[in-house]
Amino acid sequence: MSKLNAAEALPKIVRVVPRNRNIEAFLLAFAVGLNAFELSQIQLSLLKVLTPEIFLYLLPPAFFALVIHIILRRRASEADPMILPIAVVLNGLGLSMIYRLDLATIANGGTELFAEKQVVWTVVAMAFAAAVIIFVPSHLFLRRYVYVSMIVGVGLLISPMIPGLGRNINGAQLWIAIGDLTFQPGELAKIALTVFFAGYLVTRRESLAIVGRKVLGVRIPRARELGPILVIWGASLLVLILQRDLGTSLLYFGIFIVLVYTATGRAIYVIAGITMFLTGALVAGRMMEYVSGRVDSWLNPFLASNYDAAGGSYQLAQGIFGLAHGGLLGTGLGGGLPQLVPLAESDFIIAALGEEIGLIGLFAVFALYLLLVSRGIRIGFNHPDDFSKLLATGLAFVIALQCFIVIGGVTRVVPLTGLTTPLLAAGGSSLLANWIIVGLLLRISDTVDSGNKSVNV
Repeated sequence: MSKLNAAEALPKIVRVVPRNRNIEAFLLAFAVGLNAFELSQIQLSLLKVLTPEIFLYLLPPAFFALVIHIILRRRASEADPMILPIAVVLNGLGLSMIYRLDLATIANGGTELFAEKQVVWTVVAMAFAAAVIIFVPSHLFLRRYVYVSMIVGVGLLISPMIPGLGRNINGAQLWIAIGDLTFQPGELAKIALTVFFAGYLVTRRESLAIVGRKVLGVRIPRARELGPILVIWGASLLVLILQRDLGTSLLYFGIFIVLVYTATGRAIYVIAGITMFLTGALVAGRMMEYVSGRVDSWLNPFLASNYDAAGGSYQLAQGIFGLAHGGLLGTGLGGGLPQLVPLAESDFIIAALGEEIGLIGLFAVFALYLLLVSRGIRIGFNHPDDFSKLLATGLAFVIALQCFIVIGGVTRVVPLTGLTTPLLAAGGSSLLANWIIVGLLLRISDTVDSGNKSVNV
């Protein structure tokens, strides 16, 4: 072969080698090793010996991570190489902490355990992510079902209000029950509504950005363009009023406002959206004892009347005590008392982790979330298709806003809500939804224009 032919063939050979997947394989090996270290430390700390039970919590997620990796090599070789390893690390860390809490429950004679259920849900959720990659050759087909996504999203959102189907748990009407199985449909609703928002805003972007009258130097869109914004605002307030959940209400409205800003570049929508939500929340706080009680517990968590009240600030205060106990370096996995915090395996898993891995460890977890969100936003920024830009940005922001709401609630930055930390907390519906988001981000990232497909990590 001549030098000229060799030079022409080299780019073809380079394109065949899935360098992204090799990077991903290395990071996955590190992620699985890190999860094995966490489980080993917990067993040595609490049981003083390593038992075969460790493989029950290590091998199924590791096996399915390998399956997804192989599928990506065959079906999406140019997908982002960092999303899957980050998701595996976070999921494994959450599973390790839930197992640690189960050991504490067993030691205290309790029977309500969550770790084995979390393993099952992890496998199911990862299987759904794999199915997204296999059976969705192009995410662009979702654009044909924009209004179907809206109907599905709204249907899932209101399904807990159906008599006989919905269940009220811990004061919030967010679950449906089918036999012994309970599920939170709002977790899947956020994906469907993100698809709707992205598709709607692609077609209405110009109208929202440049059409309308000017009032005091600010261009106001026409009434028909503002209609969906008002509908989403009203829907978010209905969630707050009927389902008694401030966090879910903020999540849905926040996603829409961010995508409106992304599509139009006009900050007035963000200002107006925040004003509308705060106004609605303040009115609801005046009219609803549930909201005002949450705000009072947030502002005065150590007040005796709040601390001792049913549904008061006891959980929040215990979480703060746990974080203070952990300090900078933490007590080490298995060395704290996270079981003293109610719902430490779900709503307050951040407090449980903060006690045992300390502030430095929590910063590492937050950095992983920031990196995951930044990869999603990077996918949206680099994609040449407008629908894909908005969809990737919206999915990334779902994770970002949910983390802010949950972690902010645990650390008293914002009032406490009933959302769960993505990929970390116990709960099948949350795991399922977030792994589907991971699958969609991987699929979208594989279709970024070849000119933008660098392997810079």
